[in-house]
Amino acid sequence: MIQATTLDNGIRVITEQIPAVHSVALGAWVTAGSRHEAATQTGISHFIEHMLFRGTERRSALTIARELDAVGGCLNAFSSSEHCCYYVKTLASDLPQVVDLLADLLQSSRFDFDEIEKERRVILNEIAQVEDAADDLVHDLFNELLLQGHSLSRPVCGSESSITGLEREDLLAFYHQHYCGTNLVIAAAGCLEHGHIVDLVAAAFSTLPSGAPTDSGRPPRYNHQLAQRTKGLEQLHFCLGTKGLAQNSADRIPLHLLNSLLGRGMSSRLFQSIREKRGLAYSIFSYAQCHSDAGTLVVCAATAPDDALETIRLVLAELHDLRKNPVTAQGLLATQNQLKGSLLLTLEGTDQRMIRLAQNEIYLRRVVPIDEVLRGIDAVTVDDLLRLANKLFTDDTLCLQLLGPVRQVDFSALDLTIGDLSP
Repeated sequence: MIQATTLDNGIRVITEQIPAVHSVALGAWVTAGSRHEAATQTGISHFIEHMLFRGTERRSALTIARELDAVGGCLNAFSSSEHCCYYVKTLASDLPQVVDLLADLLQSSRFDFDEIEKERRVILNEIAQVEDAADDLVHDLFNELLLQGHSLSRPVCGSESSITGLEREDLLAFYHQHYCGTNLVIAAAGCLEHGHIVDLVAAAFSTLPSGAPTDSGRPPRYNHQLAQRTKGLEQLHFCLGTKGLAQNSADRIPLHLLNSLLGRGMSSRLFQSIREKRGLAYSIFSYAQCHSDAGTLVVCAATAPDDALETIRLVLAELHDLRKNPVTAQGLLATQNQLKGSLLLTLEGTDQRMIRLAQNEIYLRRVVPIDEVLRGIDAVTVDDLLRLANKLFTDDTLCLQLLGPVRQVDFSALDLTIGDLSP
């Protein structure tokens, strides 16, 4: 059973009762992320996420860790472009202590000067680690290329210069502006009673001001561009992608089917064409990234330099084929079954159910029943996928980011277009 309550200070509490389990996954979602940062303060929301674990007025960082260990729970957090999530998984009997701990972290963290400097070094190491990992770096570079100039294009962790320049006053100003009731969603799934969760949250967050909702600003504009960055690697990594859809788009289900057909899984067109038939890459896949008002659809792979041009041309050919030729009814049915199976298997865990509750509330303002999603998947037609492919796969929003030994390949002859775009 899914229930929702909005408290007087704007906090939204959404729960799903799952009586068959003994645990509860609970997340506090703050609807402020890297897209809400000034260009000179890139990474500040991620920095704050780190700082909330560095001690409060009542608890040291060590005490926080010991309290969770004592009840066998786990506590963690992550930041993204549009929110920060602080989540915990614990036994239902320990919920009062866990909610008190989360409320303490979110409302009473000290932002101690010495702890800020320690965490600054940690984050600078995290940024350097991304720089060393080509699989991660190429995605950040592609995002900057396609969404150039928009806050969504900037890396969530920030840059060395932006993190180095942040002061304690900057952290506190961003924190006090965005960490308020209106921007807070508490989602929980597992062995729980909705009224009990509401009572715990209302008591623990009673003094949190309602504040003002975060302003996401304008949506991004997409570019058409090819960019190369030389790096000492054995393989040439690339991301080739285009515009996608917003989280609340009416075409969000056809989008995920189109992505599955293109590059999600071993039976996808790209995997079969590039790895299985030709052996050009060990891994090739596609993914759809959806934001509140924008999105991207991206193909990623790494190949030997001598195989890069052929691989990229084959990807463009697959995009062309999806625009030109209707998917077979059998191919559509197989993709629908794959997506439904993946969704249902994902929701076996309370963690993923909690995440789904929160994201549905944040982006759709309602929790969409699973049966409705399954019916939506079944309702997608061959014509829907053809129409969407023609909408998204356009040359004017097509970008290619190359990373690695790019000087070994002559890309001047590469035609970065999808070709004949008439359906």
